[in-house]
Amino acid sequence: MELHDFSKAEELVPEYTGSEKKKTMIYNHKKYLVKFPDPTREKKRNNSYINNVFSEYIGSHVFEMAGIETQKTLLGTYLYKGQEKIVCACEDFTNDHVVLYEFEKLALSTKLDKKVETELLDIMEVIEESRILDSDLLKEKFWDMFVIDALIGNNDRHNANWGFLVDLDKNTVGFAPIYDCGSCLNPVLEDEDLKALNDVEIKNLAINYHCCITENDNKISPLLYISGLKNDDCNKALKRVFNRINIFSINEFIDSISCISQIRKDFYKKIINIRYDLLKESFVKLS
Repeated sequence: MELHDFSKAEELVPEYTGSEKKKTMIYNHKKYLVKFPDPTREKKRNNSYINNVFSEYIGSHVFEMAGIETQKTLLGTYLYKGQEKIVCACEDFTNDHVVLYEFEKLALSTKLDKKVETELLDIMEVIEESRILDSDLLKEKFWDMFVIDALIGNNDRHNANWGFLVDLDKNTVGFAPIYDCGSCLNPVLEDEDLKALNDVEIKNLAINYHCCITENDNKISPLLYISGLKNDDCNKALKRVFNRINIFSINEFIDSISCISQIRKDFYKKIINIRYDLLKESFVKLS
């Protein structure tokens, strides 16, 4: 695979917020949010997000391979103080006429009687009450996203990192491409940590994780939630999406990334394959 050199790309005034180290750059006439390895994000745990760029790149491509419109991402290099850093460049899908409208803004304008955070019931109520978008289509998009997030282990799909594109000229609103997948695939684990994991521990990491979406104030475990088959909209999403997941293509894609260690490639493949098998079991029960 090609690594793109962002060292000489044009740098713009920073436009993007969030917790990760990033720059706004022009590369090949396109604007990118360029994410850097972040060694300081997890101060309380004394861990880094040094592998967040790989998580962003792989997570985005898994969504794309499942046929879901996703922000385009590139892996590249950036020379900083004599050291070459691996970066993930995320192409900006907005422009002067098309703007991003995050879900949290929709929640603020829809539910006038309560504060909406990540409680699933509240999210669904916002979707159902909104007069801006087609509620049925929005539900489909949400649950499709939920299923693929479960596959890649994204534990941070909060209300500010998914949303809609508003075309100011046409006065239309549509679901935005998926973006911000940097928290998937356990980015705080470094290669030395991965070497110490046995198969049981990897399986536990794959299954027993929680996302920030809650039900009755308890964080949801996405794979267990899906396997419970209790939510009809979630079940329909699994039936829509599962056959579009090509696990062999995902494995080949991970193997093709030259700048990732073999131990990390093996970990990514193992953890995704475990989740895929669990999704398959649920899918078969619905068939």
